[in-house]
Amino acid sequence: MKAVLYARVSSERQAEKDLSVASQLKALRKYASEHNYDIYKEFVDEAESARSANRPEFQKMIALARSKDRPFDIVLVWKLSRFARNREDSIVYKSLLRKKGIQVISITEKVEDSATGKLFEGIIEVMDEFYSENLSQEARRGLRECASRGFSPGGSTPVGYKPVPIQDGRAKRNKYDIDDDWAPLVKRIFRMCLDGHGTKDIANTLNREGLKTKRGVKWSKASVNYILKNDIYTGTFVWPKKIRLKPGEEQVVIKDNHPALISEPEFKKVQGFIRSRSPRVTHPRRIASEYILSGLLYCKSCGKTMQAGSAKSGKYHYYNCYTKSRLDNNACDNKAIGVNRIEKAVIDKLKSRVLTEENLTELLNLTNQALQKHSGQSENKLKVLSKQLADKERKIDRLYEVLEEGKLTPNDLAPRLRKLRDEVYELRLNIASIKESMIGKENKLAITKPALKRYVKDLRSILSKGKLFEQKRFLQSFIKRIDYAYPQVIVHYTFPMNLSRNKRSEVLPIDKISGVDLPIDRTFRFSLS
Repeated sequence: MKAVLYARVSSERQAEKDLSVASQLKALRKYASEHNYDIYKEFVDEAESARSANRPEFQKMIALARSKDRPFDIVLVWKLSRFARNREDSIVYKSLLRKKGIQVISITEKVEDSATGKLFEGIIEVMDEFYSENLSQEARRGLRECASRGFSPGGSTPVGYKPVPIQDGRAKRNKYDIDDDWAPLVKRIFRMCLDGHGTKDIANTLNREGLKTKRGVKWSKASVNYILKNDIYTGTFVWPKKIRLKPGEEQVVIKDNHPALISEPEFKKVQGFIRSRSPRVTHPRRIASEYILSGLLYCKSCGKTMQAGSAKSGKYHYYNCYTKSRLDNNACDNKAIGVNRIEKAVIDKLKSRVLTEENLTELLNLTNQALQKHSGQSENKLKVLSKQLADKERKIDRLYEVLEEGKLTPNDLAPRLRKLRDEVYELRLNIASIKESMIGKENKLAITKPALKRYVKDLRSILSKGKLFEQKRFLQSFIKRIDYAYPQVIVHYTFPMNLSRNKRSEVLPIDKISGVDLPIDRTFRFSLS
């Protein structure tokens, strides 16, 4: 008979000292020789956890077993825990192998091919799964305890900081302190962003100066973005990151845990700049162009964008329809328009028709109404999802009761349990997402009349005296598009302010109010003639 050998060593801390791949393979080869099995192939997964079946060599072995001409009859493992520690995965893959006439044999755990043997095998697998889950939970509990006291739970240290060992009982743990070699560069990156430079521009500047990342490679948009989005630089310690947060788990958040490299208000301002430059919010053309209406102005005749450019002499600048400039001058009947003429006209009309106290007061009221409606919808959806979650959890409990009573076997229940657990996981994620979106939105936005007057003054001042990037970002925050068909101009816009409960806040950048997509859309038109 032909056999394949499967060996695995986990990245988890293991109590056993003799689980190296070499020792497993040595024992498996000896067993195969003693039982006259011909070794067809050896599969090894290093630093892979058996709690997941997503192991490269394991999957290759399963794929080979499923091939038309089955090349082997037996899978030899040192222990059943090397094959899988997830009971459901074990049932699924062993069942698949049995249908192909392939047997899984543990060389250290003697399991007979009988009803009693299968029961014993199931008990071993359940114990292995419990051991694995318990080990993982204990390890994570230790990391959480470490993080809850502001110590680094491991991993790489953020650029700009260095680990400082501190005696904690019998152990030494690390806290963050400022790295004088790298902190100035981190501060400079934040300062460049606050001055209006994008991540690509910052990376290019650092690369031109010959500066490298801590890993000794060139700067990229991603590496700059990672620094700008990391709230560790405000002195706040957060563990774990949201993408690594498990269902039902809360983040550890400790303010003023270590020296800050940037203030909280500056950090929030940077996050606003980054959101405004996201491709989901702003087309890259709007950011890169030196023309204030680039990416906002559209040809009403054919629907294409109006592209800004200069005449051959470079003296005159104008917006022209994309269809005409790129395809054929006769392909669209819309006229080109001088840059200064239309930009000045749009800004003047925005000041006189949009950025007025009366108009913004009305829009503010509509915004409050929309927020109230959204809040009610979120609460209703939360109730429905919570009820569904409770129903799913009750069904899981009933299935376990049926299993304990012996009415059905684990093989019968595994597919249903897996499906229910997946559904419970999705429901918990949805509930957590809705709760997060509701934070800070219980009350209506509020602003006093004097504060509103200050806002109007600030907004109008940006269009008159602001830097180019400030003007562009402001227009992009509330103008959805401008349709142009000479001499008519139609401006589509939404709420042009960012308000924070009873407080004056940054006007820029703005895309949504309090994270809620509000349908407060308005349109006005005017003629250039």
